[in-house]
Amino acid sequence: MDSTLNVRLSTIISDGPNSNLNKTENSQPAIMAMSILILRILQEHFGFDASTRIDVTLGHSLGEYASLVAGGYLEFGPALKMVRRRAEIMAQCTADARKLTGETYGMVALVCEPNRLADLITTIQEFLDHGSRSNDEINYELSPMQQVSIANVNSKNQIVLSGSIERIKHLLIQLRQFSGHDPRAVRLRSESPFHSPVMKPAADYMRKALEHVEIKFSASIPCISNVSAVPFRSKEDLKDLLSRQCVETVRWWDSIRYLDQERGVKRWIGIGPGKVGRNLVGKEVGKVSTRGGGVWAICDPREIEQVLTDLSKSDENTVI
Repeated sequence: MDSTLNVRLSTIISDGPNSNLNKTENSQPAIMAMSILILRILQEHFGFDASTRIDVTLGHSLGEYASLVAGGYLEFGPALKMVRRRAEIMAQCTADARKLTGETYGMVALVCEPNRLADLITTIQEFLDHGSRSNDEINYELSPMQQVSIANVNSKNQIVLSGSIERIKHLLIQLRQFSGHDPRAVRLRSESPFHSPVMKPAADYMRKALEHVEIKFSASIPCISNVSAVPFRSKEDLKDLLSRQCVETVRWWDSIRYLDQERGVKRWIGIGPGKVGRNLVGKEVGKVSTRGGGVWAICDPREIEQVLTDLSKSDENTVI
């Protein structure tokens, strides 16, 4: 890992300081590396054969790269190098946006009643199409640095907005004053506007980088695209969608519904730091009545044995 990146990432992970680890260019490859480390421990120390035990792979945002490695589409080393460079460009995109506009950037989660999500998304899109401006503002085209985007649709009652924090606040005022919506808003820890037009240079980089990376589309395990919410269909489809993922919405909820309703997945295993993904899946499909079905998270190698014991109880379709 360190030799691949020419960076002592293992030292940053183990020794910190957190201020260094939390930098985008370090945190993103670190998260991916830890996810694949857990997968390798599963494979090499517990005899876990992904090709026979896993029916489909799926990853949220950055996790899409780990899911492509797990599914056999990308090799770990080249994928890690792309993730590191992608993260460096994303960090620079954020710095450039701040310098150009003087605004603060980030992401805000909105939580609403489940039966109001579709209308909330439609209303937000209508406001965004009009430039998120009040009546006394000049009618002008907003630059990518100033736009607000829907970064994630995470569940039946949660979306995430990305972009200028001031413009997100302005959008929330409009929603509450003029649309009848009053979602609970939670500022996320991210100081970068991921999955927004600000990240276009990262999308451009990925499009070029993927032309020089070996992609094995003979991989036997389907992998779900964040952008389309269905499996990648070809090498060209993968290159296109993985590039666009930098600036487009992560359709997580649609992906979960597709796997649940159309693929009949009953067992869901999250691997890697944190349990956010497991919790998002659990909210949607956590009450699995099928024997052996359920949702698990392996955030630490010490959790592996219990998860494998639970998985041995049935042969239901499994996503990782």
